[in-house]
Amino acid sequence: MSSPATSVNVMLAVHEKKTNPVDLYRPLRLYISSTFSERDAQNADDDLAAVRQMRSDLENSSSSSPDSRRDLLISYSRALALIEPRFPISPDRGHVSSLAFTWYDAFKPSKKATQNSIHLERAAVLFNLGAVYSQIALAADRTAEKGLKQACNAFQSAAGSFAFLRENVAGKAAAGGATVDVSPESAAMLEKLMLAQAQECFFEKVIGDGKPPGLCSKVARQVGLYYEEAYAALNAAPLNQHFDKTWVSHVQLKAAQFYGEACYRCALELHEKEEIAEEIARLKIGISALADAKKTSKGVAAPLLDAVSRLEANMNRNLERAVKENDRVYLMRIPAASSLSALPGASLVKPTPMAEVLDASKERLFSGLIPDGSMKALSKYTEMVDDIIRTQAEKLQQGSEITRVKLKEMDLPDSILSLEGNFSMPLELKEDVEAVQISGGPVGLESELQQLRDLRRVNQELLVQTEELLQKEASEDTQFRTQFGTRWTRPQSSTLTKNLQDRLNRFAANLKQAADSDGRIERAVKDNYALMAILDHRPIESALPSLARPIMSLDGNEDAIVGALKQSLRQLEALGAQRAGLEDMLKEMKRKDDILPKLMAGTGSQDDLFKKEIKKYDQICEDIAHNIEAQEQLLLQIQAQNDEFAAIFNLEDYKVAREKSYKQIAAAIAKYREIKDNINEGLKFYVTLQDAINNVRQQCSDFVMTRNIQCREMIEEVQRQIAGFNFSSDGKSGYKYPSSSQPNPQRTASPQLDQQSPPLPSQHQPPYSHPTGEPRPAYSQPYPPYPAPQQPPYHVPGSQYQQQQRPPSHEYGQPAYPGWRGPYYNTPQQQPGQHPQPPYTIPGHYPPHQGGYYRPQ
Repeated sequence: MSSPATSVNVMLAVHEKKTNPVDLYRPLRLYISSTFSERDAQNADDDLAAVRQMRSDLENSSSSSPDSRRDLLISYSRALALIEPRFPISPDRGHVSSLAFTWYDAFKPSKKATQNSIHLERAAVLFNLGAVYSQIALAADRTAEKGLKQACNAFQSAAGSFAFLRENVAGKAAAGGATVDVSPESAAMLEKLMLAQAQECFFEKVIGDGKPPGLCSKVARQVGLYYEEAYAALNAAPLNQHFDKTWVSHVQLKAAQFYGEACYRCALELHEKEEIAEEIARLKIGISALADAKKTSKGVAAPLLDAVSRLEANMNRNLERAVKENDRVYLMRIPAASSLSALPGASLVKPTPMAEVLDASKERLFSGLIPDGSMKALSKYTEMVDDIIRTQAEKLQQGSEITRVKLKEMDLPDSILSLEGNFSMPLELKEDVEAVQISGGPVGLESELQQLRDLRRVNQELLVQTEELLQKEASEDTQFRTQFGTRWTRPQSSTLTKNLQDRLNRFAANLKQAADSDGRIERAVKDNYALMAILDHRPIESALPSLARPIMSLDGNEDAIVGALKQSLRQLEALGAQRAGLEDMLKEMKRKDDILPKLMAGTGSQDDLFKKEIKKYDQICEDIAHNIEAQEQLLLQIQAQNDEFAAIFNLEDYKVAREKSYKQIAAAIAKYREIKDNINEGLKFYVTLQDAINNVRQQCSDFVMTRNIQCREMIEEVQRQIAGFNFSSDGKSGYKYPSSSQPNPQRTASPQLDQQSPPLPSQHQPPYSHPTGEPRPAYSQPYPPYPAPQQPPYHVPGSQYQQQQRPPSHEYGQPAYPGWRGPYYNTPQQQPGQHPQPPYTIPGHYPPHQGGYYRPQ
């Protein structure tokens, strides 16, 4: 026993058992090589070495920290769980007979036990694990909240270790002659002692937190109850002659202390309620218990005696006060102790489940060592279990499918839901409606039509502005040609802008055709808006017909019929939930059904073992049969009830009206999608055409700028000719404009005007900019702009752009109409300068823009 002298509430920790050294490696390896093969023994060398090292560390772990000893004990316990089913350690022939474990009693170190059994080893390891947890708890600083919590958790883990020892190993170890400390009785006593100390940590917390006296009394009473159970075990065989008297006195005094604490706290609550008589009785009982316990408290730690004495003094002081108040004021009769009810307790602790902590299923030690006979027997048993699981699972699934089909045939529970106003519709149709509503619905089509109008207007304005650029330049050229006559030698504008003008004309034709398509779309929206308006209902179920009650009732039993049908449906739903639970239970039973350790033990007939183990599935198979039978009877009852329900509520007419609504909604969705696709096609067309017009406009602007530069130069030259200041190098007067094959030697950087020369890249901003009064539409473009064609500003015969240029791929997808291939898909071979046209005009679709995607000849 150990206890900190500085702690007010003295607690106990358990010392660990001691052992003699054991070499696990040689006996186990010899067994593997003789039972399995030398190769298996070689493969298991690392696992054997690991187990030997853990056992060696366990023998020399007294100097390590409690936390490291705890981890070592857990690892070694898992290893023993894997060794037990694979290595029969016993004196029997053919077993691991040369291996013996020796352990000394933790409470009487002079006594020891030696067994050729792994059960003693496992029992000792589990005992030491509980002891280490108790030491961790005792070392925690309970004056701090964190330390108090750590101590409480560690005491519960210690209780869990002793409980696991008691339930799984202690009996087997005791059968072989183990020491008393690992007996089931000792493990049970230590479990209660650890729970008492864990509950005592909670008592310290509620007192420190200033909780009400009533709660403190219940917590203290439970502490006392745990100590009383431990004290009773210490006074019973075989423990009554085994433990030191100081242990017995400590536990006895602790039980009395916390019974007194419970009486003291209960009396405080009674005093607040002015129940003075019972307060006096409780205080007297508590004081008497403390006095009796102190008489036999020899050898108890002084801090514990001091704590008991302080409690006794407080109770005597309160008793004296209560007696005076009762004598002077209340004059109540003091009840006898036997007439009082027992003080209630409130348990706030429980043993930590150690099965998960000690679970070795994820460990890989000796995973390759399974005897052939056990493996074949396990496969046979597994096949038997799988056959049961498969058969029963098929019954369950078949039952669920029958229910689904029958209810669908009877239109249940949809008809009941419709009667209550909870409409439903096919999931696919509902999802289609939601997609339409998310995209804006029919009411949002007007805004998209306005986008079409805005884009068409912008394209028309751009086209007009571009044409005005060319017209202005041609007008100026004609004016100078009239003014200077034959001296004005540069080519006429009309000969240079023919290709640009042709493209602008094609754009104008496309815009006209697109306007016609826009009109057809607007008419389609107007003509079909009444059909599509149903899609704007939110939720869409509000547009469905409802199942109405009959106008006239002969006997007024409609409610009773509906109620009976709903009750039957609820019962059917409960049967379905039960089937799901049964299926999960089957899977869980199969998952936990591990008989390998029993098979490897090799006791008894395997067939008898299989019959015994397979019987655990009988109950669930019977439950499944009852479920299927009950469902069959219930479906017959629901069929009869539904027939009566359908006759009274005219269900057939409702079904016809509902299907009609479904078809109307489907038709509205189809028409909406058709119009939406046409609008999207128009938007993509206008965006792409706007790109092409801007490209041509830039080319026209570059052309006009170049012509303006040429115009200034020619005006200066003509003026010099007229004034007689310019003479040519061959002696002839007058300036000759450069020919189509001769560049200007004085201005090599200036643009060439002849059609055989490439155009000059513009180094200046074009004189035209978009009018500030006519901004682009505010909405964003729905699709990426059509790629700008890579062509010179205007056609120059013989230039580097003479080669055939391929049109860019069409940016927007094909319309959703059969036979429509799109303006640039699957077109026949084109001649240069020609543009593919759709095979026919479809309302709502747009002409391909003639943006110069093929270079004219």
